[in-house]
Amino acid sequence: MALAFRLQKSPMPGFGLGMGITLAMLSLIVILPVGALLARGISYGPEAVWATINTPRVWAALYLSFRLAFLAALFNLVFGTLLAWVLARYDFPGRRLVDALVDLPFALPTAVAGIALTALYAPNGIFGGIARDLGGKIAYTQWGILIALIFVGLPFVTRTVQPVIAEIEQEVEEASATLGAGRFHTLRRVILPMLLPAALTGFALSLARAVGEYGSVIFIAGNLPMKTEIAPLLIVIKLEEFDYDGAAAIGIAMLLISFSMLLAINLIQIWSRRRIGHV
Repeated sequence: MALAFRLQKSPMPGFGLGMGITLAMLSLIVILPVGALLARGISYGPEAVWATINTPRVWAALYLSFRLAFLAALFNLVFGTLLAWVLARYDFPGRRLVDALVDLPFALPTAVAGIALTALYAPNGIFGGIARDLGGKIAYTQWGILIALIFVGLPFVTRTVQPVIAEIEQEVEEASATLGAGRFHTLRRVILPMLLPAALTGFALSLARAVGEYGSVIFIAGNLPMKTEIAPLLIVIKLEEFDYDGAAAIGIAMLLISFSMLLAINLIQIWSRRRIGHV
């Protein structure tokens, strides 16, 4: 009776049905594909999986993918938060256009983004030509990959942080100023603690997008083994060679590394929320 009463008093009507649909969709979209990948790896054998991963080419691709994805997410964390602050707090000519352009990487097909970035940063492009005249090179190097990852991941940070900034009342900053706090102190002790959970969420989303990015990278990367070859490209190469077990092995390595990084970010988020609650 007590359980039935609690279900009837639930603020969400049809909670049981809704929970069943949610778990079913979660299983179809997330759990089953991941389970199939792990099952393929188990059938392949742990030793064979490790033998596939433990090669210089695979390690170089994994290191390149995760290192540049982390750097791109870190860049987006800083400048995406600044962009969100400007869009939420200031009114200037062209603000609506800039706000709309933030969502462009969401709507633009990744292959189109890759072709456009390559056209801009290739040696005969606008920015690539400037770099060439200065004795540098952007496209077909790791710098080109980093730019592509920043492009696709920036909206995740900006759109996650922007609503939080909009909800922060300016009276909070004014109260801090009346108590004698300077701008830097107010930013560090008042504003940043409130933005930290949302900023870390945007960082995690940007990192996850960058790790698995393929379409916008292959055109600008050059795809040179041991230099500019990303891990998703190695998976595609294995699939084209009908080496499904090898592709699954690299996929498992990416899955484990990604899960470890996201777990660490979530633990930092929990710590930041507890710290804010104690303050």
